[in-house]
Amino acid sequence: MMVPVALLLLGALTAAVAPRLLARADWPDREPVVALWVWQCVVAAVLLCCLLSMTLSASAAWQAVRGQVFGRAPRAVVDAYALGTAGPWAAATAVLLAAGGCWSLAMLVREVVLARAPRRARRAELFVRAPLLPGEEPASGRLVVLEGERPDAWWLPGTAPRLVITTAALRRLKGRQLDALLAHEQGHAQARHDWLLHCSAALAAGFPQVPVFAAFRDEMHRLVELAADDMASRRFGRLTTALALVELNEERGVFGPCPTPQAHVPQRVHRLLTPPDRLPALRRLRLTAVAALVPVIPVLVALVPGLRAVG
Repeated sequence: MMVPVALLLLGALTAAVAPRLLARADWPDREPVVALWVWQCVVAAVLLCCLLSMTLSASAAWQAVRGQVFGRAPRAVVDAYALGTAGPWAAATAVLLAAGGCWSLAMLVREVVLARAPRRARRAELFVRAPLLPGEEPASGRLVVLEGERPDAWWLPGTAPRLVITTAALRRLKGRQLDALLAHEQGHAQARHDWLLHCSAALAAGFPQVPVFAAFRDEMHRLVELAADDMASRRFGRLTTALALVELNEERGVFGPCPTPQAHVPQRVHRLLTPPDRLPALRRLRLTAVAALVPVIPVLVALVPGLRAVG
């Protein structure tokens, strides 16, 4: 009964090696959308290793679980997994991994709930500062303009998503710069980047000792901005998008010597002004395909004894 152990070792190896390989690669900044996909596949593979190991360990420990998992499998397949030879460690492993899964789910729910509280506060503020006109229905994608001395814009997700922009931003951004800013925020909404941020934050908060989840969270925050920048720049040009970023953040001190929460903005502006060459289409396709195969490896490892028995 070595398959659960092999799956755990595979998950640990993936969690240790993949972030280092991605950190050394020079293409994630050139292709942030592909990098987002690769990171999701890596984390999915790690989680799938834990899930499959939990399932097989529970099958070895308890007959009721074994009947559900292998109920219709041929006798030779069940014998190939040697479920009856597992020691007491099988039940402990299954319980530990199940607890980790429940904890991950709880962290995700916590992250969503904590994110909804300020979102509700912002929606209440919008209702006060920009109420609906008589007979007007809340519409998805509604643009809301607020009076404000600080140039700002943000996408407020929810059942009726809204794009909010302040009058100060309207005064500072002219023409295509404003269009680029709106395209950037719409890019976040279309790709549902908020859910990526929720999931990565939940895993990092639930398992702070696991480096792959912390790296996943940090890279999601960086890569979603790069992907939205690229979406805006393809429509309105890199120079226009860079100028919009500068105008929007100039008064926040992000271009000074002291670090700020928006310290990534200068790097984004530099990237837009000196754009790296994109990867060839064939290499992008190859990276996407290889990443999609990463979560398949744990499934194949779990199925190897059964496939050998059937063969």
